[in-house]
Amino acid sequence: MIPTPDLSHLTSKDYDNIYEPAEDTFLLLDALEQDQDQLQTLNPGICLEIGSGSGCVTTLLSKVVGPQSLYLTTDLNDYACKVTRRTGTKNQVDIEPIRTSLVDGLLPRLHHMIDILCFNPPYVVTPSEEVGSFGIEAAWAGGLDGREVIDQLLPLISDLLSPKGIFYLLLIHENRPLEVMEILKQYNLSSSIALERRAGRERQYVLKIHR
Repeated sequence: MIPTPDLSHLTSKDYDNIYEPAEDTFLLLDALEQDQDQLQTLNPGICLEIGSGSGCVTTLLSKVVGPQSLYLTTDLNDYACKVTRRTGTKNQVDIEPIRTSLVDGLLPRLHHMIDILCFNPPYVVTPSEEVGSFGIEAAWAGGLDGREVIDQLLPLISDLLSPKGIFYLLLIHENRPLEVMEILKQYNLSSSIALERRAGRERQYVLKIHR
């Protein structure tokens, strides 16, 4: 069993500015750990997490895969980028955070080069005007059906993933996971539900997506 990343360097002040790891984070961690053998066999060159927040997910992924991979993260929140780097340092992991929206600026340079992609998106159903801010609310505000940010990314997945690439996407029931899976077929991507779990009133899912 892989230990949960050490986040003891983070304080309540930090969590006023970034998303604090919660049940959805740990479900995504469990999905990565569940696939440890497959991901190690994949021998990934480049791993990318979108919306890294605390850096917890990428830090655990590095423990699953090993130090030979390049670990990139993106976040719109500059504070989250700094915390992600701190978390990597705390856990002896070299993480390269990039401040950007989703994957803006990464294509076409990283076209078909991402072997492992992770995204715990802002999925909460909110008014559209709350989507895309630079503050902490950007970590959860998903707009209509909680899908506005997710739907922006879906057309880009096929461009990002390498031929052997795998994408882990966290969704809740209100995001209509089966509909997302149908949309992915339009981009010649296959998907399955890797894990699901109830957390309070939420039903959470991790989709596993590949070519």
